[in-house]
Amino acid sequence: MTIKMYDLVGAENNRAFSPFCWRVRMALAHKQLEVETIPWHFTEKEAIAFSGQEKVPVIVDGNQVVSDSWQIINYLEKTYPNQPSLFGCSQAQAQALFIKYWDETVLLPVLLPIIIFDVFEHIHPQDKTYFRETREKLLGKPLEEFKDVKDSQIQNFQTIITPLRETLNQQPFLAGEKPNCADYLLFASFQFARSISPKKLLEMNEPVYIWWEKMLDLFDGMARKSIGYD
Repeated sequence: MTIKMYDLVGAENNRAFSPFCWRVRMALAHKQLEVETIPWHFTEKEAIAFSGQEKVPVIVDGNQVVSDSWQIINYLEKTYPNQPSLFGCSQAQAQALFIKYWDETVLLPVLLPIIIFDVFEHIHPQDKTYFRETREKLLGKPLEEFKDVKDSQIQNFQTIITPLRETLNQQPFLAGEKPNCADYLLFASFQFARSISPKKLLEMNEPVYIWWEKMLDLFDGMARKSIGYD
C-alpha cells in the first residue's frame, strides 16, 4: 500500500523545502517504501485538519495518520521492521535523538536568519501574508531586515558545523560507512537551504560538502532532482 505524505512546497509544486519533511522523505526512501507526495502550502490548513494539527509532515498509511517528523520516523521503523533499518540498533536510535535536538536548537536557529528572506521570495503568493505575519512575530523584525546577510553570519554557520566537519573528516557518513537516520536529520537542514537559497554556505571539497554531494546522490539522486540551487 502506498503511503501518502503531505509535503510543504513553494510556488512550484516540486520545490519541496521543509527540513522536517525532508527528514521523512529520506526515511521513506531508506525504508524502500512507496510514497505519494501531496504538495501542501502554509495556508492550506483544512487539507490536513484530519490529522488534528496544522503542520506538515503528515503521513497517511492505510488507516494510520502520523504527524511530526520524529514520530513518523519511529513509526516507520516500528511498523516496517523487515525493511532496512533507519538506525541499526537501539543505541543508534537514542543517539539520533541527540542529533535531532542539536539540529533544531543549534543548527537551524543559525541557518534560518540567513535564508528566511529567500523562503519568503519562493513561497506561493497565497502564503506570503501568513508567512510574513507569523515569522515577523517570531523574529521581532520585518523580513526585509534579513535580506542582506553578513559574512559573519556565514562564518558563524561554518563554525557551528565544526563537529560535523571533524566527524566527516574521518568517515564518509555521520553514521560511519553507510548513512542512517542521523545523516538524514542533518542533511534535511542542508537540503532546506539548497531548495530555497542561492547563498553559498560551504566550500567545495571540504568534508561537509563532499558528504552533502553523496547524500544528494542517494536513492537515485532523489534530493538532487528536487528543484533547488547548487
